[in-house]
Amino acid sequence: MKKRNYVVAICFIIATVMMTAFPVFGKTKEDAQKELEIVFTHDLHSHLDSFTTEFNGKQQKMGGFSRIATVIQEKKKENPATLVVDAGDFSMGTLYQTIYESEASELRMLGKIGFDATTLGNHETDYRNQGLANMLNSAKNSNDPLPQFVLSNISFEDAGEEELVVKEAMDHYGAKPYTIIEKNGIKIGLFGIFGKTSIEYSTMCTLTFTDQIESAKTAVDALKEEGADIIVCLSHSGTDVDPEKSEDEILAKQVPDIDVIISGHTHTTLEQPIKVGNTIIGSTGAYGSRIGTMKLNQQQDGRWELEQYELIPITSDIKEDKKTKQQLEEFHQLINKDYLAQFGYQMGQVLATNTVEFTPMSIMGERHQEENLGNFIADSYINTIKKEEGENYIPIAAAIVPAGVVRETIPKGEVKVEDAFMTMSLGIGKDKISGYPLVDVYLTGKELKTAAEIDASISPIMGVAQLYTSGLHFTFSPKRLIFNKVMDVSLWDEETGEQKPLEDDKLYRVVADLYSGQMLSAVEKQSYGLLSIVPKDKNGNKIENFEDHLVYQSNGKELKAWLCVADYLKSFEPKEGETVGSVPEYYKELHNRKVVDNSGSLKSLLSHPNKFTWIALGIVVFLIILIVLLIRLIQKLLFRRKR
Repeated sequence: MKKRNYVVAICFIIATVMMTAFPVFGKTKEDAQKELEIVFTHDLHSHLDSFTTEFNGKQQKMGGFSRIATVIQEKKKENPATLVVDAGDFSMGTLYQTIYESEASELRMLGKIGFDATTLGNHETDYRNQGLANMLNSAKNSNDPLPQFVLSNISFEDAGEEELVVKEAMDHYGAKPYTIIEKNGIKIGLFGIFGKTSIEYSTMCTLTFTDQIESAKTAVDALKEEGADIIVCLSHSGTDVDPEKSEDEILAKQVPDIDVIISGHTHTTLEQPIKVGNTIIGSTGAYGSRIGTMKLNQQQDGRWELEQYELIPITSDIKEDKKTKQQLEEFHQLINKDYLAQFGYQMGQVLATNTVEFTPMSIMGERHQEENLGNFIADSYINTIKKEEGENYIPIAAAIVPAGVVRETIPKGEVKVEDAFMTMSLGIGKDKISGYPLVDVYLTGKELKTAAEIDASISPIMGVAQLYTSGLHFTFSPKRLIFNKVMDVSLWDEETGEQKPLEDDKLYRVVADLYSGQMLSAVEKQSYGLLSIVPKDKNGNKIENFEDHLVYQSNGKELKAWLCVADYLKSFEPKEGETVGSVPEYYKELHNRKVVDNSGSLKSLLSHPNKFTWIALGIVVFLIILIVLLIRLIQKLLFRRKR
């Protein structure tokens, strides 16, 4: 009996030691360490098909939902606790946006390939409130599987009729401020945030959004009460190198109970995540050329530790999912029938061949200089308007293309209709048809000089404001005073090379896309009254409604910015035996449309002073006089004291 008790005691001691050394032996299945994998995207911008872009120093095919679908399937097969989410701007950027309202192809395909949730991006509002509502209703009425739509800081309090159509559509879709999705026993709390700069960029929408921080706190508290194991924020706010502008880092500091922030809007590519306290912030760049993954383990204090973070390149060696590819081809037929047919084009149609290395989008707007891609697009505006207006052509002094409206470069090799569309894919016109039309305005010579000054002074701090031009040439020095950097401005005929001086009081015809034309009138406000551009009609009257000054084709339809690019590509004469022409070698070089003078010579620093220079010099002279007077006063006081 004593021997038996001795054996039991020994077994008890061994079991205790084993449980102490290896705690998992003493835990139930529910108590075991929880593991979660998150697959994420943001800023897909309708890039449902593979597309040509720069990667690892060369142009190659990247992205595409048929390949992303394969990666998602593999991840879910490896780990049942895999969450797949998107942080907004899933639309606007390719021909799929042309069936955004009627077919909701982007949102439906997110659901079909396995996304669990998404949120609102500013480009989802590009087709105004009614367009957003139509898209949500079309998605719901399709009866396809759809991602949960989460958005915590939208408010319909005191909403008007125009805003209530969005509320009704969101209710019909089943959108929520926050939700809990369970994966393999893990309760995942999800909520969405629409950022401050997203609101500023939503020029076509009149929706109201509440404070991001307070809304996030409310959502987090509610999710904690409902027993969420982990809290994930889908944020269309973004990060920035300037901590004061880095909205998602500020959010993480102010709401520390958020475990993970998927950060969209700024198109940031984070090779390594940002950690703010216990919050992990991930970003994978734009267009689905790479998708992000993070593996997390829950710690004993309930917070989550990052085990692995990776950005997976979606390259052509990833096998395409056949079912997804077939569904995309069905959408292609709708795009051809419902959109491209009215312009005489179809998907896959080759417009030209190209050997020119056009500016890659990764650096568009970052270098303060002329870019051949900007030159090409600006030239296409003037070329197409000349053709459409024929004998009634009114000379255009300048075409202006800001960096912020250019969405994709022109690839080498065969350039197709979809490539032309992607260069200038944003927006919608008065006709409610996809694509911003061109707008026709008149500026004085003095205001054209101001436009050059905006480029010279504002672009270094806001790359999207950098201007590319056809017809307008200027030289500037980065070393001169702000708002007085431009040294020389003139007009050129790009075909003949003829140069003409600008006359300050003369009205000149200028063309740009609708969005950029509208932004010209915001210059005075943005510069706090220091700079002013007032777009006018040909009689010199201030333009109140830009949609009354659109440029039209000879058939009476709006002339879309992307269509100018397509028509210009198609206009190049083919060589003998070829069916399409080639992009001229002219675009392999730059043509002094924007000259940067870094010499720092006395002439470059002091030539052509404007009012800002005289004001600055006046302040300097005043300060010198003040210092001299103070010195003399001090000398007198010291002299008196000495006496």
